[in-house]
Amino acid sequence: MARFLLKLVLCLLLALAAGFGFLALRSGDTFYSLYEWVSPARFQQYDNLISSVAAEHQLDPMLVKAVVWRESRFDRQKVGSAEERGLMQVSPKAANEWARENKVTDFKLDQLFDPKTNLEAGSWYLRRAIDHWQNESDPLPFALAEYNAGASRAQRWVGAEGVTANEFLGHIDFPATRQYVKSILERYAFYKKRGRM
Repeated sequence: MARFLLKLVLCLLLALAAGFGFLALRSGDTFYSLYEWVSPARFQQYDNLISSVAAEHQLDPMLVKAVVWRESRFDRQKVGSAEERGLMQVSPKAANEWARENKVTDFKLDQLFDPKTNLEAGSWYLRRAIDHWQNESDPLPFALAEYNAGASRAQRWVGAEGVTANEFLGHIDFPATRQYVKSILERYAFYKKRGRM
């Protein structure tokens, strides 16, 4: 009897593993889905805050989460090589512009480690970049390049003639920025396809 129960438990575990494997494969990003199942708290802990802040800035929360995923992998304490901080890796320059525009008194850069402050500053900056490129048929690649590399570089990649979004990606001469834009667009599409962050 004990042997039968052991075989039954093993069969159930195998069926459960196969079911999870199938769902992970079907998700469009097997590794992300597996990591999310192993550590749901890490991947979903900021979802409510992201939704709230994104709504304030008229952004799709799935886009904001895609940026957070790419920038910090949900690590609120992350510091980048150019002193960017927090979930959305907000640069000191962008943070100070946000604080000045929003009349945030006594702003200190270490406040960017607070998830709400970071998401506020990063979403404000992203919204501003999207608004800057609003006349493009698809402003998102342009705005993401600006978010990553700055407005002057994004403008240089557009050139005097102007380009389509696909041409623009080919004009980005910083491989890291080109990959950055593509990876966020892919993660954003992944979230939209599955219908949730």
